[in-house]
Amino acid sequence: MSDAANLREQALGLLASGKAVSRADLVEILQVAPSTVSSVVRRLLEEGTILEEGVGASTGGRRPRILRLREDGGVFAVAELGARHARVGLCSPSGDLLTAEEFAVDIGAGPKAIFDEIGAAFDGVRAAHAPGRRLLAVGMALPGPVDFPHGRLVGPARMPGWSGYDVQSDLRDRFQVTAVVDNDAKAAAIGEHVTRRDSGEHAARRDQAEHPNRRDPGDMIYVKAGSGIGGCLVSGSRIYRGGRGLSGDLTHVRVADSGERECSCGGSGCLETVASGAALARELAGRGLPVSDIRDVIAATVNADPAVVTLVRQAGRLLGVALSGLVNFLNPDSVVIGGALSSLDVYVAAVKGMLYERCLPPLTQSLSIEASIAGPDAALIGLGRLLRETADLRPVPESSS
Repeated sequence: MSDAANLREQALGLLASGKAVSRADLVEILQVAPSTVSSVVRRLLEEGTILEEGVGASTGGRRPRILRLREDGGVFAVAELGARHARVGLCSPSGDLLTAEEFAVDIGAGPKAIFDEIGAAFDGVRAAHAPGRRLLAVGMALPGPVDFPHGRLVGPARMPGWSGYDVQSDLRDRFQVTAVVDNDAKAAAIGEHVTRRDSGEHAARRDQAEHPNRRDPGDMIYVKAGSGIGGCLVSGSRIYRGGRGLSGDLTHVRVADSGERECSCGGSGCLETVASGAALARELAGRGLPVSDIRDVIAATVNADPAVVTLVRQAGRLLGVALSGLVNFLNPDSVVIGGALSSLDVYVAAVKGMLYERCLPPLTQSLSIEASIAGPDAALIGLGRLLRETADLRPVPESSS
C-alpha cells in the first residue's frame, strides 16, 4: 500500500471511530503537515466518502469545519443479557441508540439457546425499525466477568454452563461481522458516562430539567444494582479494567450484617446475598410475601409495603458500606447507581446516607451521588460507543459493471 493510500486509511479509521472530527484533529493525531491532511480530506470529499458540515468550537483561531463519515444506512445490533431478561437494540454508526426492546429469557438455558433467541430478536428489531439496512457489527453485554477485549467469560458465578465460553467468536461466526463483548456493568458505565458528558438524548429526556447545572461526571464509580451487583471505575474518561479486564467485582465483597448467607460463588457473607435484587426477592419470599423476582420487589416498594421498604433501605445501606471504602480510597467526583434497583428512591437514598456517614467529610463535600440518567439503556449505549471505535464503517464500494 502506498503512503498516500495508507494515510487515507488511517484518516478514515480516525473519523469512523470519532477520535478525529476535524482537519486539526487529523493533523495532531497523524503528525503530518496540514497541507497533507487537506489533500487527503479533499479527495475523500470528492469521493463522497466523508461529509463536511457545521463548525466546532474555536481553540483560539478559526472555528474548524466538522468532518464525518458518510453513513450508508448500516446499523449496529446490541444486546444486554440478564439472568431473566435480554434487552436488544439498534445503534447508528455514530453510536447513538435508535431503538430498544426487552423480553424474558432464562440464562440457565446456555449459550446456544440464548444466542438463537438473541439472533431472532435482532432479526425482528431490524425488520421493524431498520428494514434493508446493512448489519455493521454486533455487541453484547453479559452479567459476568469478561476477558476484554477477547470476549471470553471467566468463571461467571450466576451463569451455569457459560464459564470459558468464547462469546465473541460465536457472535462473529454467527453474524459474519465485527463483534464486541463486555461485562454489563462496564458497558453501562460507558453509556452512563457519555450520556452525562455529552448531555445526550437520554439525559435531556430524563431528569435534565431537574438538574440544569449537571456537570461532567469526572472520575466516576458506577454501580449496576440489579439481580446481582457489578461495578466499574471511569477515570480520565476511560474504563479501568485491571490486569485481565476483570475489575469491578463488588458482588462478592464480604460485608458485615450479611448473616453469612451462602453466595452463588460458593462463599458466604458476600454483598450479593443481602443487597442485590435476587437477595431481596429471596428474603421477601421466605417471609411469605408474594415476591418472585426483582420486578415484584420494585412493585412492592413503590406500593410502600412497610416490610419491603425496610428491607430495601437496609440493602441500600449495606451497598453504601461496601462503597465507602472505595470512595475513601479513590476520591471520585461522582457515584452513580444504575440497574433496576436505581429506580427506587429509598435504595439510592440509603446508599447516599451511608456514604455521607462512613466517608471522610472532605471527600463527600463535592461528591455527586445519584441514580443513573441513562437508565435501562445504559449498557446498549455503551456497546454502541465501543462498536463505533472498532467496526469498519466505511461505505461498501459500488460493484463495477
